Amino acid sequence: MTTKSNAQGSGTLERLFKLREHKTNVKTEVIAGITTFMTMAYIIIVNPSILSATGMDMPALITATCLASGLATILMAFLANYPFALAPGMGLNAFFAYTVVLTMGYSWQLALAAVFVEGIIFIIMSFFKVREAIIDSIPMNLKYAVSVGIGLFIAFIGLVNAGIVIPGEGVIVALGDMKSAPVILALIGLVITGVLLYKNVKGALFIGIIVTTVIGMFLGVAKLPTSIVQAPPSIAPIAMAPFSVSWSEVFSPKFIVVIFTFLFVDIFDTVGTVIGVSSKANLLDKDGRLPRASQVLLTDAIGTTFGSLMGTSTVTTYVESASGVAEGGRTGLTSLVTGGLFILALFFSPLFLIVPSAATAPALILVGLFMMEPITKVNLKDFTEAIPAFLAIVMMPFAYSIAEGIVFGMLGYTILKLLAGKGKDVSITMYILSIIFILRIIFM
Repeated sequence: MTTKSNAQGSGTLERLFKLREHKTNVKTEVIAGITTFMTMAYIIIVNPSILSATGMDMPALITATCLASGLATILMAFLANYPFALAPGMGLNAFFAYTVVLTMGYSWQLALAAVFVEGIIFIIMSFFKVREAIIDSIPMNLKYAVSVGIGLFIAFIGLVNAGIVIPGEGVIVALGDMKSAPVILALIGLVITGVLLYKNVKGALFIGIIVTTVIGMFLGVAKLPTSIVQAPPSIAPIAMAPFSVSWSEVFSPKFIVVIFTFLFVDIFDTVGTVIGVSSKANLLDKDGRLPRASQVLLTDAIGTTFGSLMGTSTVTTYVESASGVAEGGRTGLTSLVTGGLFILALFFSPLFLIVPSAATAPALILVGLFMMEPITKVNLKDFTEAIPAFLAIVMMPFAYSIAEGIVFGMLGYTILKLLAGKGKDVSITMYILSIIFILRIIFM
């Protein structure tokens, strides 16, 4: 009876997610989904800790983060059938808290209203396929470069999370304290995961995270919680905040700049992540296009809108999705597992939060290695192709922004092609975007 039931369950999942067509299976997708969740579970605490600086209720923010991430990721599973996870974006939450609220002096309610408006604009753009046109307009060499740049960006995040590198005085980064317990744990995890990968162990990244966490308990970096299950805090203190503000403030000339900034960064963070992760997973077609891209971008837009109503900053497709892809995730079943774990985290957050950042850092660093592969496909002999690709690659980790890396790459491509007399290689969309980028640099 159990065997028959399992077979029926597998058959249902096969029909829903077309596993065989994508050369994957339930076990692989489940492990990939868990791995993605493990590498991005830090957002459950980090996002509330950043946004609470504005005066927002911390417990409510934890619930809002889990709900927005979980439901948006589950929507990705069924609407687009891709292994992409969503959560409140890092960088965008910092801009929300430290710039819009604490520096510019706007209320957090008004900032959430800006995110809500941004989400609505995104939904409209998705129906007119504006962001899909942006993805399609990016040349293949730049798409390969974006994947590599994101790999370096992910690896850099891992190194920073582990404390292996830290912000330095007079330099961008400096070597961290190699004798500290978190750094030692991360290095041990790097070796363990590396050996597992060499041995071709299925689920190497996930196993590496678990084993490293257990070792972390002996080093005092990870601790068992006093309780495992708890009721999720209410989101009442922050929910539906966009509807509590004066809309005349939202559409004031000065505040429109805030909305545009949210819009700009989110567009190119999402485009970069989707291109990079899709390239690594071989999801792009022969023309470099992503099938069902409009569904991916619509999900992202709905996630942002829903997240603002729950009480959190911009929800976007997450770069850590690459860790699940590296484990073999190819369909929405990966996203379904990841989203389900975010919902479970509402009740089991103490259990999930056992995993320290030093234990997930090795996975992120090694995902950076996996995403280096497309560099072999970049045309390095034609400098009008190679230089823009190089700029996109190096600016992502150096500027700590996927969006800025894309800006440098696309501007470099357009300008070099024009000056080299190859203006016909540049699409109309690329010209329009390049003009927008230049105007942004001048006026913002």
